[in-house]
Amino acid sequence: MRIALTCSLVLALAAASGCAKAHPTTTSPTTPAPASATPASVTPPPASPSSSARDAREDSAAAGGRVAALRRELDAVFDNPGVNALWGVEIQSFDTGEVLYARHAHLLLMPASNMKIVTMSVAAERLGWDYRFTTDVATDGVIAGGTLTGDLIVIGRGDPSISDRDGSRTRVFEEWAGKLKALGVTRIDGRVVGDDDALDEPAWGDGWAWDDLPFGYSAPVGALQFNENVLRLVVRPGRAGEPATAALDPEGSGLTVDARVATTAAGIDADLTVDRRPGTTVFRVTGHVAEGAGDVARTLAVENPTQYFAAALRQTLIAQGIVVSGPAIDIDDLTPRPNAARRVLFTCQSPPLTQIGTTFMKVSQNLFGETLLRTVGARDAARALPSPAAADASAPVATPPTDVDRAREAYESVLSSWGVAPGEYILRDGSGLSRYNYVTAHALVQILRRMQRDPRHAAAFDATLPIAGKDGTLASRMRATKAAGNVHAKTGSIANVRALSGYLTTANGERLGFSIIANNFKALPPAIDAIAEQAVERLVHFSR
Repeated sequence: MRIALTCSLVLALAAASGCAKAHPTTTSPTTPAPASATPASVTPPPASPSSSARDAREDSAAAGGRVAALRRELDAVFDNPGVNALWGVEIQSFDTGEVLYARHAHLLLMPASNMKIVTMSVAAERLGWDYRFTTDVATDGVIAGGTLTGDLIVIGRGDPSISDRDGSRTRVFEEWAGKLKALGVTRIDGRVVGDDDALDEPAWGDGWAWDDLPFGYSAPVGALQFNENVLRLVVRPGRAGEPATAALDPEGSGLTVDARVATTAAGIDADLTVDRRPGTTVFRVTGHVAEGAGDVARTLAVENPTQYFAAALRQTLIAQGIVVSGPAIDIDDLTPRPNAARRVLFTCQSPPLTQIGTTFMKVSQNLFGETLLRTVGARDAARALPSPAAADASAPVATPPTDVDRAREAYESVLSSWGVAPGEYILRDGSGLSRYNYVTAHALVQILRRMQRDPRHAAAFDATLPIAGKDGTLASRMRATKAAGNVHAKTGSIANVRALSGYLTTANGERLGFSIIANNFKALPPAIDAIAEQAVERLVHFSR
């Protein structure tokens, strides 16, 4: 693959008015009185409504009053004069289908990582929760006398799980070394070749900001992915007045660091600027760190995921006692490309989508979103391949659609079948990092309701969402409130965008879905988050 704040806003929680449990609103049939109860000589008075029917009407009116009060309170929350933001909001009862509140609910807004709700839902529908990525380890050579004469070729299909999330980033490679030894291989007279042809390039999404590209959250996607295509920059202070040192971990990424970082006196906060221009291999680091403060680390993106993968595999094989005579290489760098027959030695499978999806949503892992987007597209491309007999040699050659093109068609097909109109979203990537993405609050609520009501998806999808005050990107938010443990929702954040969409249960057990998106604000993100949380906490206290 060639690929070249802190401000706090204290907002008082709106008074939880009308929180008493409502009476049932269904009417009960009246039971006629026995004939003896009305003497024949007495003319009964005109019939009057039964007490149960009257209570039902009164309760319905009271419930309507509580909804009206809720709407007024939420208007006051989002009209906060201290924050000038454009809000798109929809709150719907998933028990009744009633929209309890809406503000610009059909306005297209940048969703940031709330786009992951769309990606997770469509991927689950198209791939299934038990889907696993497969990686083949193959060769074009022969094994004899302990030596593999020929190249070791790894054929990837996008598995994003070969990383240190299980405690060891090279664990899978160590298992592969054991499998090779079991096949009698102790030496490879050839290269370690990474074949990334299963997924299309380029590896970044449309509309990603170029100055985000050096950082780990903008790591490029590929068919071969190691350590989530990131490495760590570690800056170590020296003595005050001396330069700090910097190193990249792990080694072998093909990238280098040019550090011009000073060591200041103890007690001064670190200030680092990291830059890598597109198409270059050097991270330039400037700024300062304090003496005695310990290492300062940043997560950075690799330039070529395939080369990174192949190099890490080669190093691990050598560390496990297998001699490798040739280099690690991206198949795109082989000219001419090899055409010898390959033999698959063994196949590795990823964890299922249930596990990958949980990481994707809980920690908001952008690389996983881009991988799922392209995987959906690649699967559709495989289904759409024409038979050789159907080819028309006289027809003009059209530019074939990319994996992302195919994925967009798949998304539209799935979403349309769920009743989400094409005009309610614009899709440009799978993670929400692109500033070309747009979606309405109404569309997100429709998708959430579909996932919550579909028995194939409900439990698995809900398990992927961060839980307020408990885990994921909501672990530190809404603690010590009734929202903690109750609100299951996806966060979203890019510059001048904040979003929160998910599920909650009200004080009287009603299931609500909500989407709150803020765009076009200048306030610091914590101020926007505080308003969204105030609205959500009001919903948790709501009762009809």
